[in-house]
Formats: sequence, structure tokens, C-alpha cells
Amino acid sequence: MTIRITSCKTEYMTNPLGLDCLQPRLFWQLESDSPGASQSAYHIQVATSPEGLAQGEADMWDSGEVRSDASTHLPYDGAPLQSETSYYWRVRVWDEAGQPTAWSDIAFWSMGLLSRGEWKAKWIGRAAEPGLEMQPSPYFRKAFVLNKAVRRAVAYVTALGVYELHLNGERIGDWFAPGWTDYNVRVQVQAVELTDKLRAGENALGAIVGDGWYAGTVGFLGDKVYGERPFILLQMTVEYEDGTKERILTDASWKTSRGPILYSDMIKGEAYDAREELTGWDLPGYDDEAWELPDVRAGYNGLLVAAVEPPIRITKTMRPISMERTAAGTYIYDMGQNMVGWTELKVQGERGTQVTLSHAEMLNTDGTLYLDNLRLAVQQEHYTLKGEGVERFEPHFTFHGFRYVELIGYPGEPDLETITGKVVHSDTPVAGQLETSDPLVNRLYANITWGQRGNFLSVPTDCPQRDERLGWTGDAQIFARTAAYNMDVSRFFTKYVQDMVDCQQPSGAFTDVAPDAGWIRHKNWNTRLNWFAPDNSGWGDAGVIIPWTLYLMYGDVRVLAANYVAMVKWVEYLKHTTDDLVRPGYANYADWLSIGADTPNEVLATAYFAYSTKLLAQIADVLGKTEDAQTYRTLFDGIAAAFRRAFVDGDGRIYGDTQTVYVLALQFGLLTESQRDQAVHRLVADIRGRGYRLSTGFLGVGYLLPALTDHGCLDVAYSLLTQEAFPSWMYSIKHGATTIWERWDGWTEENGFQTPSMNSFNHYSLGSVGEWMFRYMAGIEADPAAPGFKHALIKPKPGGRLTSVKASYASLYGTLQVAWQLTGEGDFRLEVEVPPNTTATIHMPDAEGTVHTVSSGSYVFESASMLH
Repeated sequence: MTIRITSCKTEYMTNPLGLDCLQPRLFWQLESDSPGASQSAYHIQVATSPEGLAQGEADMWDSGEVRSDASTHLPYDGAPLQSETSYYWRVRVWDEAGQPTAWSDIAFWSMGLLSRGEWKAKWIGRAAEPGLEMQPSPYFRKAFVLNKAVRRAVAYVTALGVYELHLNGERIGDWFAPGWTDYNVRVQVQAVELTDKLRAGENALGAIVGDGWYAGTVGFLGDKVYGERPFILLQMTVEYEDGTKERILTDASWKTSRGPILYSDMIKGEAYDAREELTGWDLPGYDDEAWELPDVRAGYNGLLVAAVEPPIRITKTMRPISMERTAAGTYIYDMGQNMVGWTELKVQGERGTQVTLSHAEMLNTDGTLYLDNLRLAVQQEHYTLKGEGVERFEPHFTFHGFRYVELIGYPGEPDLETITGKVVHSDTPVAGQLETSDPLVNRLYANITWGQRGNFLSVPTDCPQRDERLGWTGDAQIFARTAAYNMDVSRFFTKYVQDMVDCQQPSGAFTDVAPDAGWIRHKNWNTRLNWFAPDNSGWGDAGVIIPWTLYLMYGDVRVLAANYVAMVKWVEYLKHTTDDLVRPGYANYADWLSIGADTPNEVLATAYFAYSTKLLAQIADVLGKTEDAQTYRTLFDGIAAAFRRAFVDGDGRIYGDTQTVYVLALQFGLLTESQRDQAVHRLVADIRGRGYRLSTGFLGVGYLLPALTDHGCLDVAYSLLTQEAFPSWMYSIKHGATTIWERWDGWTEENGFQTPSMNSFNHYSLGSVGEWMFRYMAGIEADPAAPGFKHALIKPKPGGRLTSVKASYASLYGTLQVAWQLTGEGDFRLEVEVPPNTTATIHMPDAEGTVHTVSSGSYVFESASMLH
């Protein structure tokens, strides 16, 4: 048997730079053509040079042979790691027969600046120009000379705001760095490899800095939420071949100037005057005599931490599918897909001509852009031509949610090549694939993934178009499991959990949005909203649910340990704000945007209190905190009993009598056996009474189909999945949706558009049905006893009008694949592929409940006449 080692990663990343974790975790995968391939031992070596490592000189750590099948989350356990040092590692394993493999290819990581004292750079900015509502984005530059051969150069860069890094005329790096954090607490630092970009002799570093979330508009919370204007911090270490080092730092010697970006704001769009371009500004030899000296900020009290979140990138470019000239002489393009990002413009015309690009998700009945739902957001770019041949433009520090683009003021006749759509989001690699025999179900899954792609931008936002775009915690928790099936969100949600902890209140309450960005102050001072709840059920519970989801999907114990104290504070806060373990009904959001149903707040709050407590007990078990685990199991039992006393009558009716109350009570384990039967009966009766239609909002929708399936009502679950009448998932698809809508009734045939004050057509929450599609429809389920798909549970649930499903999930161990087919005669065929070093238990959906336990390999199982 031949086993190959592949995909060596450090902290979920391939060869990451600038880490500040002192015990980074190592990961690898195995490949083998033979069934049953597994690992019985490993041997890790870490060294300070690749040449030495290749000779077996592991001067940092040599684990020796360790008898273990672990191939993920192996913490470094060698000599202390040093700042700005690269470490190279390799691994070999022994297979199940005790035979060693060849060494893996050499991987590496580097450390960033590990102490505050190592930062010698200064924060620099540009003085605000008086009388301007929005400031121009400042340009910065620094010329320097390198007289010796360079071995390596790495820049450590961050901003209070967002930045573009330039070196010798080239834009370097990703978009919207350093990402959104609570700047009062921390800011992320990017480490950027610049070795190959430097030249012998004169060089020039440059940066453009945008207001971003720091000084720009943050949703409806206004601008300058964290500070008045942006600043940048850069420290580049140049290591020469002779062993000496030099630092290039932001300080008072840099130069700054305004440029062509008149303003660039997350919510308000961008204005760019190409006549004011600073040609060659980021090149050596540029004359910056007329530029100003920067403002130097005295310091920053927050933490400077290595970037945890994945970078924000352009992941796809799209061409419009059609163009129509309007009566006003403008042009409206249809991109064919509701997307998030911006459009690049190609134009030629006279100097001073202004062209506007306006973006919207939908069209009015008269064919004009539907802009009402943007509220105060301005999804426009204004570009003023310089008049020098063909010009290209794309914005710098803004993004939009749109399908349609109106081109206004264009000189000449545009065509389908005039604009190009850029799809932009946090670069979370695709993990899941799903395809069925039903085109509408396939479109639903595509809409779910597009909704995630459009709203995962540094934080999980609630919408990408209007003046909101906040990281609502309740929306995120109900979708987290779906998100993890769709894409690798390990780092994305690890960072977001830190955002939640950073704004946890002294009482222990988690906030409704993270980063908070002043939302608590806003809602408490807003008499129109009248929202004064100190916590909100289902929203604050994200502080427990999301870490648990990361453990289930990735086997990440560290995220549980790192945030355990915060989770305990939350549950203890909930306990101390109850009346005999029944929580009050003051929550503001309830089962948000439910349709034709009103679930009582106190029922939701008590149910989620129980669920957070139940998960905390399981987390305590994982962490070996046995006394805590027992304490919280006992507390959960008490909450469940209190729930039954307060809300369940003798006939099994739960107070509120909505689909959501029954779904949550069933899924959270709050009922006795007889009450469960009654709850299922009432739930199904309500669904049937509505013509097999749902009524659940954000908090109930993700659990609706799992509750039905777990309690013997698979047929009802499939009826809801494929229902085409309003309200349903398919209703929006039948009317052209290419993303998940915020509301079931965002647009209806009878009433047209819902209230424009809150009507996003790109919102992921109601797409949490994607979890059911993977876990039940396809049957790919994680095992809490061996998380991260070390052991998979394969339990496909064929039903409805589907005759086939094909799905795959790229776990940390490799890709798990499931495909089933059902003939008209009821014959069932299941194909399963289990990656090396994992096992699976396969539950056939036949009358006998046949179970197979398998190791890695490819398998085919068949059941004849399963339906008869």
C-alpha cells in the first residue's frame, strides 16, 4: 500500500506568514489508491532552514515517532518561536500495517512581530480638508535605496481604515485589509512577502488609505464610528544576504497627498476624477516635492494581532447577459446574477466627461432601477475622464449588492464589453458540492451559496446593499452549519467569535451585532425603535452555537477552550435573569420575519437558554471539565422542566402554537416522550392547515426540516422543500431569484415589493435549509464523538420528487462523497467515498435499517424495491 502525504497546512493555511500563535497547529492529508488506508503513527520535524530539514536537522522540534492517527490540529511543541522567523516542517506517517511513508514536501510558516516593543513604525495619516462631508482618500509614499543583495523582505501592515499597498508601481495584496474588528480592542496585521518585488538601488513604497469601517459610514450608525480619519502603520524588514537587516517604517519622513479618489465610502460609493491622477506616484524617481508631510499619531491602545480571517478577494469576474437603452438615454445592464462587489468600466471620451455607474438588485415594473430598498446607501460610482484614450476604472474602498447596473452619461455607444462585474468576498474556499435530479432544488442550493458569497465579507453581514451590512449574530448562528458545508469557514468564524467576545458586555450578555460599532448605544437612544432589550434570544446564543459548530465541522478544540469563559459568562447571565428558569419576554426580534405567525418571546428565550446550556455541558465534556459538564446538564434538565411547566399544556399545546415553538422544543430536547408525539402532531397539522407551507422566521427555519425528519415526517419535509406556492423557498426562485431573500414576502405577485425600509434580496438566513440538504437529503453528517469528519455518519434520506442526489464535502481529511439514485420501482443505489484515515457508519434507508461500518475507500450499496 502506498500512502502519499498532501495538503500540509499550518493554522488551516498553506505556508502562512506573520503568525502570532506560539503553538501553531499542523494539518495534513493522506492520499491512497488502496482501501482501508489509515495512519498509525506520525513523525514531525521542524527546522529554521529548508536545507537543514532536508538533511534531517530538525533544530526546532523533532517529535520522533508518535503512535497516533491524528493528522489535524497537532500543536507545535518545540523550542520557543521567535519574531520574524520562518520555520520549515515536514511529516511522515506509518500506515495501518506499520510501514513508514516518504517525508512530505516541506511546508513552512513565519512568525510576525510578537511583542509591542518590536513595533518601531508610527501611525501616519493626512490632515482633514475643511468643509468636505467626505474626505479624499490619502496617498502615501516613501522612496528608499537598497545597496546590497536582498535575501528576504516582509512588510507588516495594518490600518485604522482600509488600505491598498503599492511597491514600485504595482498594487500588492488583497481588498479591504485589514478587515473589520472592534478597533477599540484590536486591529489585524497582514504580513506581505515583498522579496521578489524589490530592486537593487532605488525603490518606492506607496499606500492609499480609505476610511473603511473605521472612519467611514458603518450601516445606519453613521460615519466616524471609531475615529475621525484613517491611519496606516507599516514596518518592512529587509534581510540582506550578508545577514544584516534594515527596516523601512512609516514615520514623519513619508510624504502624503490627496489624489483622484475624491471620496470612497463603504455605503456612499466612490467619486474618482482621473484628471487628478498622480501618474507614477508609486514608482522610484517620482517628484513628491509638493506633497505634504503626514500627521503622526501618538499611538494606539488596541492590540496588534496577526490576521485570523481569510483575505477578501475578487473571486470571479462576470459579463452582463443583456443591455437595454432607456428612454432617458441611459443603459441598464443585467448581470444575470445578484452579486456583491463592483463593476469595472471601460470608456473613451473627452476630458471632464462624467460617467456614473448605479447599482441595484431589482427593477421596477417600468424597467428602471429599484433603489427604494437602499435607504440612505448610494450604490454609485462617479468617474470623471482624463481624456487620454481608453480608460479603465474600478472603485477602491466600496462595494455593492446588485444584479442591475445603470450606465449614465456614457460618451458613445456602450456594449456588453463596456462593464465587467467583480465578485468580491472573504476568500473562503468552496468545501461542498450538491446536485440533485430537480433543477429547482439545484437553483435553491445555488442561491444559498450566492447568498453566502455575497454576505461573508470580513464579517457575516445581513445584507450587502442598503445602509446596514452589520454582523448580526442571530443571522450568523442559524446559518453557521450551512456555511461550513458550503465553504471552509474555519478561520472566518474563528475571527467572528473573537469579534463577539470583544464586545461581550460586563454582564455577560453577547451583543446583537459584532463588531458592535455602536449598535447598543444606537438602539438604546433610538426612541423610534423602542428596542431596549439587554440581550436577544437566538442572537446572543451565537456565542455558544458558533464555537460548537466549529468543533463539529473541524474538530477544533482550541476555539472551545479559548472562548469557554465567555460562554460560561453568557449562560450564567441568562440563568441570573430568569424567573424560576423561565426567561423574560423582552427580546426585540423574536422569530424575525416569520410569516403569518407570532412566536412569544419568552418561549423563544427559554428554549434558547436551554440550548446554550445543553451545548455548554457538551463543551465542558470535550474540555475535560467534568464538574462543569454535570452542573450544566443539571441546569439544562431544570430549564426543560421549567419550559414544560410554563408553556406546555395537558394536550401538548405549546404557548404560541406556532411552527417555531414546536420545532425548537423538539430539536432542543425540551419535551417528554408523550409531549414529543403531541408536538409533532401539532406541527404537522399546522403545516397541512397552511397547504403544506411554512411560517417560520430566522430562528425557526433552520430547525424546521430537521425536526420533521428526525420525528418521522420526511414526506412533510420534502413537501416544504419543493413547495412552489407562497410562502416557500421555491416561490422566489419561480420569480427569478438568484439569491436568498431577506423576507418570504420581499416581492409577491399580489403586493409587489415589501416595505422598502427593510427588503434585501440578498440575505443568507432563510437559506439555512442548506444544512438539512447536506445532513439529511444527501446524508453527510458529522459525529460529535469524532468531530471534523474523522468519523462520518452517512444517513441519506430519499424522498419527495427527487430521484437522485450527489454531494461532496471537503473535510480536513479529504473529500467525502455521497451519491444516491432511486428508480421508479424503488430500487436504491448508494455510492460512498470515504477519505483515508477516516471511517464512516453508513445507514441504509431500507426497511431493515441496514448499517455498514467502513474504513476509507469507495463503496456501492444497493437495496431492491425499497419503497414496496
